[in-house]
Amino acid sequence: QVELVEFGGGLVQAGGSLRLSCAASGRSFATYIMAWFRQAPGKQRELVATISPGASTNYHDSVKGRFTVSRDNAKTMVYLQMDSLKPEDTAIYYCAATPLTPATPYTGNYDYWGQGTQVTVSS
Repeated sequence: QVELVEFGGGLVQAGGSLRLSCAASGRSFATYIMAWFRQAPGKQRELVATISPGASTNYHDSVKGRFTVSRDNAKTMVYLQMDSLKPEDTAIYYCAATPLTPATPYTGNYDYWGQGTQVTVSS
């Protein structure tokens, strides 16, 4: 079982930066694929970035070159550094996790979710 709590959201001007943090509580954090999702008002949720247990990363095309996802297994923390923010980045950002084990191969679905943190980028 994993419990996730996001923090670090807020209001920032276009071109600015924010760093989101996700604190995880669980015994198998190091074996989990971690992800950041976001959902903007009136829009469907979209996958922003993922980071594997081996720290391989993937990004949505809209954030490539601007966002960086990282993890600290010793601290059981995941981060999303967001630079060059745009108004269209405005959304609630969610941390998510799914185990990657022989019994639970990756399917693209996520089992655990944080409560979300609001990011608002003004023009």
